[in-house]
Amino acid sequence: MTSPKAGKRKHSTFGGPVSPPPLRRKVQSTTTQTAVASFFTPTSQKPPEKIIWQERAPSDDTPSTLLVGKYIAADDSASTTKAGDSKRNKIAAFDFDSTLIQTSSGKRFASDSADWKWWHPSVPGRLRKLYLEEGYRVVVVSNQAGLTLKPDSKAPKSLQTKVDSFKAKVSAVFNQLDLPISIYAATAKDIYRKPRPGMWTEILDDYDLQPSEVDFEHSIFVGDAGGRHAEAGRPKDFSCSDRNFAENIGIKFYSPEEYFLDEAPKPFTRTFEPSEYLPDSTAKAIASFTRKNDQDLVIFCGSPGSGKSTFYWKMLQPLGYVRINQDILKTREKCLKVAEEYLREGKSVAVDNTNADSDVRTPVPVCEHNDAVRAFNKSMNPEKRSILSSVAFRSFTSRYQPPKLSEGFEDIIEIAFKVRRL
Repeated sequence: MTSPKAGKRKHSTFGGPVSPPPLRRKVQSTTTQTAVASFFTPTSQKPPEKIIWQERAPSDDTPSTLLVGKYIAADDSASTTKAGDSKRNKIAAFDFDSTLIQTSSGKRFASDSADWKWWHPSVPGRLRKLYLEEGYRVVVVSNQAGLTLKPDSKAPKSLQTKVDSFKAKVSAVFNQLDLPISIYAATAKDIYRKPRPGMWTEILDDYDLQPSEVDFEHSIFVGDAGGRHAEAGRPKDFSCSDRNFAENIGIKFYSPEEYFLDEAPKPFTRTFEPSEYLPDSTAKAIASFTRKNDQDLVIFCGSPGSGKSTFYWKMLQPLGYVRINQDILKTREKCLKVAEEYLREGKSVAVDNTNADSDVRTPVPVCEHNDAVRAFNKSMNPEKRSILSSVAFRSFTSRYQPPKLSEGFEDIIEIAFKVRRL
């Protein structure tokens, strides 16, 4: 998957240092002496803010969806390693929740910005060693779907409160580390969201690193979404997005247990294995597709993102087939009308719709992957289709019925999806 050029820097705000106070009983006041003193301190006498916040967008004409925070350490004299390196080309990237920190309350989601503790006591020391002794650039890369950076005027104030709370929590965590470190938080389902590589592209751009300069052999990504199986009372991972993110970039993946506790790797299952869809003899068979009749009606049947339109543009259009597509014509009735007109004119027609009527031939995760690749690559998306929600794929799965010759088809040809180089 290719990634677009880094989006323009839309907006900057500043977040101040927040130290996580100990959990208090309900009867105690939530106002601290430090907060009172800070309130009455003149601005000119307050210490400089330690985190610079920015909001970024995938492109100039889209809203901001990436929140970036850069922590300025109190003493950055160790910005070069002991060996005197001026440019850190080894990157140690970490997920945030359930990797560096967890809730101190035991809840799944933090109740406020103070509801956190280190995932394990060894975490801060390990991060300091990476930066101060081993010459790594340390960054945090996190999906934060619960945040909205630009809520409209009618949106509840709680949306902005969530952003403020997240910034305060990050400030508290980074204050305890006090190392030059940055966080990248993807808030939307776009090129920035893991496992897509948009945040990695931003990291390289921010630290003025060309891909050829990165030490991929020693760079790492640590995250809890590794597709691990349930075992010994531990639930299975909610996804494999962190492992896939590392795979897309080309760096080593570790779970928090492997990296911080030296545990052995656990069994895992990817949502889909990319190597299974690389070109082989099937791809050659597709390339040799030929017309059998002077006039054909070809009806595609497959999930969104299964490769129907690509098959049409690569195989059928060169053979003179005209295309019927409901995304363009909008209604089923219009599709039927236009198809009938083409057939009366003696043209061969390809109906490029899902045509679902409960087993899907191309797995849903593959189709979701293909949909994202199409949406974020202009050369593969001439019709400028936006990314689909997961509902579109689940809906097709529930409605699908395999076609039968008894319906009147001359042939039913099943084509397995394979990656095709452009």
